[in-house]
Amino acid sequence: MMSKKAVLAAIALVSVGIVFGAILVTGFSGANLSFAEPGSRFSSAQPVTPPEGVMQLNETFTTVSGRVTPSVVFIKVTSEITDDQRTPFHDFFNIPQEREQQGSGSGIILTSDGYILTNRHVIEGAKDDGIKVVLNDSREFSARIIGEDKNTDIGVIKIEANDLQPASLGNSDDVRVGEWVLAVGNPLGLTSTVTAGIVSALSRNIRIINDREGYGIENFIQTDAAINPGNSGGALADLNGQVIGINTAIASSTGRYQGYGFAVPINMAKVVADALIKYGKFVRGYIGIRIADMDAKKAKALGLDRYSGVLVQSLVDKGAGKEAGIEPGDVILQVNGKEVMSANELQARVGMFHPGDAVSLKIWRNGTYMDKKVILKGRDGEEETLASSKGESMDNEESSSSSSSYTFDKMGFTARTLNRDERKQYDRSNGVIVTDVKRFSQAFDSGLQPGIVIFEARKGSKTIKIDSLPELRTLIDNLGAGEAVLLRIQTESGDKLFITLEGASS
Repeated sequence: MMSKKAVLAAIALVSVGIVFGAILVTGFSGANLSFAEPGSRFSSAQPVTPPEGVMQLNETFTTVSGRVTPSVVFIKVTSEITDDQRTPFHDFFNIPQEREQQGSGSGIILTSDGYILTNRHVIEGAKDDGIKVVLNDSREFSARIIGEDKNTDIGVIKIEANDLQPASLGNSDDVRVGEWVLAVGNPLGLTSTVTAGIVSALSRNIRIINDREGYGIENFIQTDAAINPGNSGGALADLNGQVIGINTAIASSTGRYQGYGFAVPINMAKVVADALIKYGKFVRGYIGIRIADMDAKKAKALGLDRYSGVLVQSLVDKGAGKEAGIEPGDVILQVNGKEVMSANELQARVGMFHPGDAVSLKIWRNGTYMDKKVILKGRDGEEETLASSKGESMDNEESSSSSSSYTFDKMGFTARTLNRDERKQYDRSNGVIVTDVKRFSQAFDSGLQPGIVIFEARKGSKTIKIDSLPELRTLIDNLGAGEAVLLRIQTESGDKLFITLEGASS
């Protein structure tokens, strides 16, 4: 127990601290300071001129910041609080609790017409009308969820806007430890914030994706650029001004920046985002093996002169690996010619492919190098191919690209991908539905009307199946002046007809 004298001394020290703090806050009001004026006593000595290399680096930082920042958005999310989020204290003390809560994060503009890449955890649980996007120029839009993938923590949302500035996406396979990077986002509610650091490590597995089945893909880029809550979904950019990662997590005991942050490599994010935009979900392929990292002891036991690669421990019965002739004890060294150094890196490389895709593996077995071609499968008997995903991925209209529409201005009509109810109504597994036609436009003159479904196109000798809106956009947007395309349509009464559209001059 402290003596009375010690207690009095402690109180005196705290009092001094409070007084000193008050003086600091008031800015030394007793000092007679003013702005510098001609003849001022303040120094006007010549500034130091940094070496040329330093100035070039400084200029690079400012140029990259100016290029990347307009492509990063602020995302505000309103979600509902469920009963299992209530604490015992609320019930015990009968404290009223708001049924809604708000959070925020960042996102990266992918396309000029409003597709935005972010983290799934930023938008998870959002109310139907609960996502707002604020652009760098302060414009605000409501957004809808296009798709989410929990295994990679990637999500895509869409705003109805045009002429946006998409981010330039780089190649994360080329990233090297030690190179300079900038993190751009909205930490702690501070919009359009840029921090700098280096790439600290590659292929990090920090077990942040809570997946009990072990299907989460963690192959993070580690950086010491300051990342805080709110940076999630923002850009990690290299000095070329290209996004090489999606800032996702931090290593911290306080919930704030303590030196290290982690970003999903952009190559992985691009593959997932593309699938989410096209089909509403990402269908991932699997080899069907249980694996472990190599080390010096395992390598020595197997007669391998290096301890990189991944050891195959066992195989899933009827899995792709077993059918391809992979055996327990094999060491996988490369996937499609690219070396794999760890188990999570192998998962990441294979995880960018779909069921039905083929991958080439270089393996070490019994003192011999050999190549194996593996046709990937879906997990746990989920034999979904990419084709079936196209037809079945729109079951949730509110969380898929079926709710996104696009206006073909030069043709004069608006369309979107069929939703679940419309696929049943028209007895179709593919197609886009016309939702609006401008009077006296080319589409109007050709016979297009709201309610008509476009499901096929013919151009030259090619027959093109129109599964979803992106395919129709690609076809029409690439139609040159004077070129024509024959569209096969289905009316609400079930009639199947052809109409013709012609490319317009710019």
